[in-house]
Amino acid sequence: MDVRYINPFINATKEILHSLTSYECKPGRAFVKTNDVALGDVTGIIGITGVVNGTIAVTFDEKSILTIVSMMFDEQFTKVDEEIIDAVGELTNMVSGHAINELVQLGFNFNISVPTVIAGKNHSVTHHTGGPKVAIPFSIADGKFTIEVSFDK
Repeated sequence: MDVRYINPFINATKEILHSLTSYECKPGRAFVKTNDVALGDVTGIIGITGVVNGTIAVTFDEKSILTIVSMMFDEQFTKVDEEIIDAVGELTNMVSGHAINELVQLGFNFNISVPTVIAGKNHSVTHHTGGPKVAIPFSIADGKFTIEVSFDK
C-alpha cells in the first residue's frame, strides 16, 4: 500500500486528538492485520471512494475512549453508552475528513461516507477492499486505540 495514503491518517489522528483533549498520542509500529477481530471495544468505520476505494476504522479500548470523551466534554464518563458511541462516530468522521483534506492537497480525489459505529467485546471489523489492512496502534496516557486503513489494490 502506498504510504502516501497512510501518513495523512496518522497526522490527522495526532492533530485531532491533541486539539480536542491536549493529549499527545504516540503512533506505534504499523503492521498488516490478518483477521477481522477488532483490536478494541468500540469502532468507528467510514468508507472512502475516489481514485481508489477503501475504509478507515478507528478502534478504541474502553479505557481510552472513556478518557478521551471525558476530556472532550469536561465530564466524567464511566461506561460505553449512546453518548460514547456518538462521540466515536464523530471522532472517526473528524480524523477521516482531516486526512482526506490532506490527500486532496496531495492531488488525490476522495470522498467519505457517514460513519458506522460498532461496540462490544471481540466484535468484527470487515474491510470490503482487495488490499491489505494496515493497522497503526496508538497509545495515550490512559489506554490505546488503533487506526486501520485499507484500500483496493
